[in-house]
Amino acid sequence: MKSRYGWIGLSCAAILVFTACGKPASKSNETSTTTPTLSGKITIDGSSTVLPISEALAEEFQKRYPQVEVTVGKSGTGGGFKKFANGEIDITGASRPIRAEEDALCKKNGIEYIEIPIAYDAMAVVVNPQNSWCDSLTVAELKKIWEPAAQGKITNWSQVRSGFPNERLVLFGAGTDSGTFDYFTAAVVGKEKASRGDYTASEDDDILVQGVARNKGALGYFGLAYYENNQDKLKLVAIDNGNGPVKPSRETVLNGTYQPLSRPLFLYVHVKALERPEVAEFINFALANAGRLAEEVGYIGLPEQVYELVSHRVERRIKGSAFGAHGSQIGVKLEDLYKIEEASEKSAQ
Repeated sequence: MKSRYGWIGLSCAAILVFTACGKPASKSNETSTTTPTLSGKITIDGSSTVLPISEALAEEFQKRYPQVEVTVGKSGTGGGFKKFANGEIDITGASRPIRAEEDALCKKNGIEYIEIPIAYDAMAVVVNPQNSWCDSLTVAELKKIWEPAAQGKITNWSQVRSGFPNERLVLFGAGTDSGTFDYFTAAVVGKEKASRGDYTASEDDDILVQGVARNKGALGYFGLAYYENNQDKLKLVAIDNGNGPVKPSRETVLNGTYQPLSRPLFLYVHVKALERPEVAEFINFALANAGRLAEEVGYIGLPEQVYELVSHRVERRIKGSAFGAHGSQIGVKLEDLYKIEEASEKSAQ
């Protein structure tokens, strides 16, 4: 899914700086002549998976408010939460919900936050295009490859499935500070961070793309957008969770058939930062435009109902995580989760 934001494969700099824009956020892209120009600085960091959406939001935002400077970095989900909890940044992107220890660090440092889901993602499992034998894998086979017990033992494709060739298995996957690593291990192995360690790991998905593209026996995983922007270098593998092989797509993510490797993506914003007009306007802009921009950079926009429910969270300053700060949770429907939260909030009033 190439687009004018298709710089994912080129985005190797740790920090990207944008100067941002002049009109109020709305459900459309129309600009207004009545809102005064904003100024200031917004700092964003976190997940490399969320990075393309953050970049796209920053670029579009700059067309409206050219006197606001927005910096966008990619320290990984875990690294972003550390900076966020230490008060170093205004907003962090995350490819999984916040975990208890991260929430505790926020509390310790007096950081209150609002959780904002912005899109759905699917994890793509990929192999080298020269791989002619593997079109699909079962979840059980993925576990056999990636579980801790596989380290130093499952090193050849012939060990994965009878009939696969005698070809060295070369693995590429997310770094341990990545939310993609947390979610993948939870979904495939059954526990966050439970993984073999003898693979090429990186929080930079471009490095993983290059590794798989250069090794005939390679297998790797990362966000679908990175596959979409590198289709000429990679081969997508269908995943069978017991109901037949399914490839990730907008349709299979929204209808729930691409499981267990589809997930929501988030922004987390400091409540105190929302007191600054430029940050409040950026969050409004994100809620109004994240769905459209997510689709343009290869992700899946959320149902409109979810954006409305989350807009209510921001308006009412509902703090914390709807996931209960439990980290990765598999197969959760955002509509149901935030409806329950909103009903609970209303009943408490």
